[in-house]
Amino acid sequence: MGKGEQISTTSYKRIHPFVEIMDCTLRDGEQTSGVSFLPHEKLMIARMLLRDVNVDRIEVASARVSEGEKDAVKMICRYARQMDALEKVEVLGFVDGNLSVDWINECGGKVINLLAKGSEKHCHAQLHKTVEEHIEDIRNTVDYARSKDMEVNLYLEDWSNGMKESPEYVYKMLDSLVDSGIRRFMLPDTLGILNPLYVIEYMRKMLKRHPEVHFDFHAHNDYDLAVSNTLAAVLSGCKGVHVTVNGLGERCGNAPLSSVQVILKDQFLAKTNINEDKLNDISKLVEGYSGIPIAPNQPVIGENVFTQVAGVHADGDNKGNLYVNALIPERFGRKREYALGKNSGRANIAKNLEELGLELTPEQTKRVTKRITELGDRKEIVTQDDLPFIVSDVLKHDAPEDKVKLVSYMTSIAYGLKPLANVKVDINGKQFEANSTGDGQYDAFVKALRKIYKENLGRTFPILTNYSVTIPPGGRTDALVQTVITWRNGEKMIRTRGLDADQIEAAIKATFKMLNIFEESENAQKGVV
Repeated sequence: MGKGEQISTTSYKRIHPFVEIMDCTLRDGEQTSGVSFLPHEKLMIARMLLRDVNVDRIEVASARVSEGEKDAVKMICRYARQMDALEKVEVLGFVDGNLSVDWINECGGKVINLLAKGSEKHCHAQLHKTVEEHIEDIRNTVDYARSKDMEVNLYLEDWSNGMKESPEYVYKMLDSLVDSGIRRFMLPDTLGILNPLYVIEYMRKMLKRHPEVHFDFHAHNDYDLAVSNTLAAVLSGCKGVHVTVNGLGERCGNAPLSSVQVILKDQFLAKTNINEDKLNDISKLVEGYSGIPIAPNQPVIGENVFTQVAGVHADGDNKGNLYVNALIPERFGRKREYALGKNSGRANIAKNLEELGLELTPEQTKRVTKRITELGDRKEIVTQDDLPFIVSDVLKHDAPEDKVKLVSYMTSIAYGLKPLANVKVDINGKQFEANSTGDGQYDAFVKALRKIYKENLGRTFPILTNYSVTIPPGGRTDALVQTVITWRNGEKMIRTRGLDADQIEAAIKATFKMLNIFEESENAQKGVV
């Protein structure tokens, strides 16, 4: 940036009050290694993006890939038409005569994102054509698409290298096509080679040449600069940006929707149409369908990002929210937590006790803190749900023993037969027994428990909403397995953990931990001691 070119957030707000967000999870995101969405999964993701998250546009597929892809695009277009949002659904197409246009048209689509060559190297080496020949082919495809009443956006593939190595080629493409009826010119950093300074320089050159054109910027994350480059493009006057949920995409991925949204809003006062309280939901949905886990420290959507670990932070929050920024968890439908471990201070413990409604003296809190620190030193995971049991153990209260006990159980599995479980439990001093089959040994075990709760107690068994298994690195067959299960009982949600060398045993431990927590809660509501 030259002298006098610095942009304050105030002038930025005046220059560019609104940014258009295009999500390409279902096209570019599906190019993540190992990711392939089924048609109905694509529909579910598209529905949430359009209806709940409220992105401006979605790119849902590449033309002519497969019959399954065609089915998915038809389903999405049918849904979008019912929502009166068909113009928000876009499909990548190619300069292939009329083939891509016809394919998209048969699916019911109305927008084609036409892939053209944005660098001279790509044009000559891949197409073996001159720029004039390529431009003529593009114009023919654009004219044909418009004759089908379709809107056309144009990708200048490898635009970043084009601006570095053959800018005159890029300018000729732009100058020759700007009057062709193309709605948006989309500028990809296809190989993720740019940094923010290059983005600002190149984007300003494009806008200086054609200030009236709507430019989109499409970032890749090879140098971990996708978000920074996206923001640099917006600061330079780019009107639209491309993102993916959870940063999915080829190689190192694309700019994550959640990160781009919060930085645009908080750091640059930009306006978007995104419903932030749905970002966590769409991230979890895509995580489940893609099989690509979200890193615990991923900003906004990671498991740990609203968890304070250091005791001094909890103390500061108690004394006036001293460690709180604009990224408050409630904004994203989440809540702040205070981790329990070797770094926990008394303030952390106090915060967790307060949430549980437990009151301890300073001396008792000190003893509980010491025990949690000892557990943390042994790398044991301590959760808020563990806290009442730790308190009872440390303070040697005459607390009642577990209300729900596993007396005995047997599970069996045989080739060609459904797994079977037989379970005997003790609930509030009475024993019950049931058996059931299931789709797995743990599923059969839980179904037997459900039968006991329904038939013998006339009660609803809590619903399992999430189940994850982790194994420490090393690959040993006797490695400890940690099972983390999230449960819902009415409006109450808890997460319990079980640790064992056997995965089924670990899950069973987590299950009975949950049942005792809910049983204690039920008895407390009834006034039972």
